[in-house]
Amino acid sequence: MANTITNILPKILARGLLALREQAVMPRLVNLDYSNESAQKGDTIDVPIPSSLTVSDTVPSNVLEAPADSAPTKVQISLNNWKKVNFHLTDKQLVDIDKNEHFIPMQMSEAVRALSNQINLTVLQEFKGVYGFVGTAGTTPFGSNVTDATNARKVLNQQLCPRDNRRMVLDFDAEANALALAEFQRVNESGDIGVKREGEIGRKFGFDIFTDDQIVTHTAGGSGTPLVNGALAVGDTSVAIDGMSGTSGFVVGDVVTFAGHAQTYAITVAPTASSGAQTVTVSPAIKSIVADNASVTKKASHTVNLAFHRDAFALAMRPLTSETAGDAYGNNIVSMTDPVTGLSMRLEVYRQYKQVVYELDALWGVKLIRPEYAVRIAG
Repeated sequence: MANTITNILPKILARGLLALREQAVMPRLVNLDYSNESAQKGDTIDVPIPSSLTVSDTVPSNVLEAPADSAPTKVQISLNNWKKVNFHLTDKQLVDIDKNEHFIPMQMSEAVRALSNQINLTVLQEFKGVYGFVGTAGTTPFGSNVTDATNARKVLNQQLCPRDNRRMVLDFDAEANALALAEFQRVNESGDIGVKREGEIGRKFGFDIFTDDQIVTHTAGGSGTPLVNGALAVGDTSVAIDGMSGTSGFVVGDVVTFAGHAQTYAITVAPTASSGAQTVTVSPAIKSIVADNASVTKKASHTVNLAFHRDAFALAMRPLTSETAGDAYGNNIVSMTDPVTGLSMRLEVYRQYKQVVYELDALWGVKLIRPEYAVRIAG
């Protein structure tokens, strides 16, 4: 029986990875860094980011010009998510898995779905550093027109986001509104007939459009009449604010503007607060001079639909060790990486009293690495 289970484990895990590939939305849409090298929780992965290059005039000379530094910069991502889910299989299901390459047991499918949802959610929760903002907080996008989509496109263009590999991820309410608009239904404008035939939006306004049932909501903090406490210079990231009510104030993920300025800023570090005052860290750095006592306007709580380029977010996955301790503990362990998506999972089978437990686990980290490549579409 041990040999039979050992032979079937790779088939079980392969089916699980196939189901994960189909169910995960955000992991398929972002920059995925993966490797077959095993890792453990807490390890750090360096993800390279292309450095900015400049074009210069060519000047003939007999002196060799020193080349510009074109080495990519690196962003570190901590593999700080290690999650597991247990399920059970009957002997008959094991036989069916072995004989039928398309068979995926119901409980196994649910286990993969739970793990997939957890991975997906951690990507969506990285929105807090996204400072681009369109739409009206508390109002579902696309209520009567396509302005939210065209404004998102405009903001990304202004933030010099590449025009390829752009995606838009909406909650079900926003999608329903969009599907009701003629602009999304016209085949000659949408580029495909999915919206007519299957109710899918497909590609529109330069975005591949998807829906996700895990779109998160940001609950804005703070109350009072906040004012800038001290003028801000171009390049500043630390902002002193007074006029708050008590010690309640801004929270990480809030989006603010300053009087006389259209630029939106995200609060990216937990503020330090005292009675009626706070010091916050904003992104991007201040674009233009802000006067002392300028009023600070905060965007209200909102659903965080997103428009973004693939490279805005990076998801790093590594397989957990498959060195089986089964020789000593009676466990069977196998790890596998999906060659299509790079998603990795590990399957462990261990025995308890009168039962066999199957456990899937995964190790990953995620980070917003290019906030200028993303914009919130508030709902």
